Amino acid sequence: MTGTRTVVRHAPGKLFVAGEYAVVEPGTPAIVTAVGRTVTVTVRAADEPGVVIASDLVAQAMRWRWRGDRLEVCPGQDGPRVRRAAAHVVSAVETVARLLAEHGLPAPQLHVSVSSDLHEAGTKFGLGSSGAVTVAAVAAVAAHHGLELSLESRFRLALLATARIDPNGSGGDLAASTWGGWVAYRAPDRAFVLDLALRRGVGEALRAPWPGLAVRPLPPPRGLRLEVGWTGRPASTTSLVAGLHRRTWRGSASHQDFIKTSTDFVNAATDALETGDDGALLHQIRRAREELARLDAEERLGIFTPELTALCAAAEAVGGAAKPSGAGGGDCGIALLDAAAGHDIAHVRQRWAATGVQPLSVGPTPERNQE
Repeated sequence: MTGTRTVVRHAPGKLFVAGEYAVVEPGTPAIVTAVGRTVTVTVRAADEPGVVIASDLVAQAMRWRWRGDRLEVCPGQDGPRVRRAAAHVVSAVETVARLLAEHGLPAPQLHVSVSSDLHEAGTKFGLGSSGAVTVAAVAAVAAHHGLELSLESRFRLALLATARIDPNGSGGDLAASTWGGWVAYRAPDRAFVLDLALRRGVGEALRAPWPGLAVRPLPPPRGLRLEVGWTGRPASTTSLVAGLHRRTWRGSASHQDFIKTSTDFVNAATDALETGDDGALLHQIRRAREELARLDAEERLGIFTPELTALCAAAEAVGGAAKPSGAGGGDCGIALLDAAAGHDIAHVRQRWAATGVQPLSVGPTPERNQE
């Protein structure tokens, strides 16, 4: 294994189609899709010891140094915002470094450069940039050192890296960024896999069964077009999900009903995609929106902003189906519309723009092959 070459890896962003909030429970299904906007990570050997991270989200590169198996920022760097921008790259490098150490290799000395079209002028659209940069960074750092990883191993490394930052995250964004296309996803027990990696090593964690985990590609809708609207309001999925789970709701009868209902419509939507039944898919997306609205009304989470409500209404008015994508509270909403009805699609985009929703060109990506 060598680390002498420059390696470039890309990973797409994501949108949740159905199953938000419920998917954080291990083994509970969701549908996610990758989008045609990507994060690019370029890795080369560093000129000096440590790791340099340059990102188009911040004005200057940051230098980190190794303290054992962890990276710490060198003195004199800018404050928390800059460090947050590098957090997922740092965790990805540390996780791959643990795997390298198990192969008897020293901690990597790297220059890591990140660029992305999942934001504009530093404003993120809620397309899973943290997940995409983690997947791309894991793949680039591993390839730089000659590690041949399957798509599932890349996903597992990325999930180990993100779970160290936020154990509540489902990993659905990582699945979309790893496999591309439309994906049926069930999350593993993140506490279990973190403990497994700690006790038995990262390499063993890549090989062992992960309870609850299931990933399989799905065909896209046959005659429907996925339209995406950005509300102009960034939202924190981590804060919304963590806030809900700090309440007494988790484990309650309402929570159990939500998980059961979500499982039912996600499974039905999966069947609709696999059989090419667009009408059934639209029905299940409407059920998904209704269930999110019920959760929002009960727990007052703020999932449905005025912009997201208007986004859904515009799509429903022309016979489509729409809902918030992800945790809501801002970011993006999705609509499935008749692909042959160009006039209706244009009308929906116009109504969105009139209510402050920006249509985004983020068509889904095809499935990815092993690199």
